[in-house]
Amino acid sequence: MKNRRSFIKTSALAGASLPMFNIGVAGASPNEKLNMAIIGVGGRGKANINGVKHENIVALCDVHAGNLAQAAKQFPKAKTYVDWRKCLEQKDIDAVVCSTTDHTHAFVAIWAMNRGMHVYCEKPLANSVEEARMVRETYLKNKGRLATQMGTQIHASANYRRVVELIRNGAIGSVTSCKVWVGRARKTESYYPGVTPIPNDINWDLWLGPAPFHPYNPKYIGSCLKWNRFWDFGNAQLGDMASHLIDLPYWALNLRFPTSCEAKGEPSHSDGCPQKITATWEHPAAGDRPAVEVSWYDGGYMPGLPSKIFDRANLASKGILFAGDKGWLLADYGMRVLMMKGDMTHFNAPVADELIPASPGQHREWINACKTGSPTLCNFDYSGALIEHNLLGHVAFRVGKKIEWDAKNLRATNCPEADPFIRKTYRKGWELNG
Repeated sequence: MKNRRSFIKTSALAGASLPMFNIGVAGASPNEKLNMAIIGVGGRGKANINGVKHENIVALCDVHAGNLAQAAKQFPKAKTYVDWRKCLEQKDIDAVVCSTTDHTHAFVAIWAMNRGMHVYCEKPLANSVEEARMVRETYLKNKGRLATQMGTQIHASANYRRVVELIRNGAIGSVTSCKVWVGRARKTESYYPGVTPIPNDINWDLWLGPAPFHPYNPKYIGSCLKWNRFWDFGNAQLGDMASHLIDLPYWALNLRFPTSCEAKGEPSHSDGCPQKITATWEHPAAGDRPAVEVSWYDGGYMPGLPSKIFDRANLASKGILFAGDKGWLLADYGMRVLMMKGDMTHFNAPVADELIPASPGQHREWINACKTGSPTLCNFDYSGALIEHNLLGHVAFRVGKKIEWDAKNLRATNCPEADPFIRKTYRKGWELNG
């Protein structure tokens, strides 16, 4: 158990010895404020503003005039922009918070990092496998200089930390499979059933950004439960809730790139994500961890659960089930339950100094990193790989066959027809690595 325990602490604190960051306020007192730009100030942007509002907000950007005006009242000294590309030209910005629609996350994150800015980006980091890889690689080129964090706030919870400790200390023995599910389901319709005049308070061309042109329709404006049902703008629950839920086994089992992926689901309109999907990734053995199979279920699909142990009726909304050779561990955001095949004489709970340290919160962890070089656990190395992993599930669904995955070269070795779904083609004038 000693090796497992050491691994918990060292992996949780990876990057703690990074040097002080050398841009903006680097080397200054942690009490000195960052000059921060908020790109996307409505919806999730409001929540993210609340997490960073104690810093110096110098720029605000949104394609909705009403959202922008409301935020400007809160920060009257901040400059305002409609186009995030213009916003990133402002010279005094140290850090950027991105809360735009999914299909522009990777663009904003990469452009900001290319300009030496720290980045906090809402989940998911990207809208394609290639975008996730490019976000990660851009961060790695700047590692040690820039602080990054993906907005998966549940990663900062105490419950997730306790689950990671239990799994890595061998509470249920060697884990060979993990099943993850969410009950959320949304009906997918065809694109733009009618052409509607563009309201005066929205810049529709900039809302579309790099996506193919489509006429305006109000059904695609609002929460992620609207626009993320369509390939051009999002990746449904594999982009949304999987960012939170698969995060736990990805962290606890120290997963990285899978060797294969297959998926099936309920048919949907060709422009839209499936209303229901189940996907399975195979991960190779690593160190003292055996090979692991991770399975995902959404929209009402559920895994087969040991019926004598688990009450399905109470697990319909979401859950994560680790299966080991000595038992099971069931968890969600705030719950964890151990069910053993025998006794627990093989397991010694970690003592206080072996516990993963409590998080100050997802936003505060990132701000501290911007100022001092302390680690962020959802930096774009970790979270970029997680999102790449998740979105591969939709690639497999769209080609309709099991993919043998060559992560190094970002290609399905047995399935060249997958390439158009791994990468995207963007509208003229939009460059991902700008």
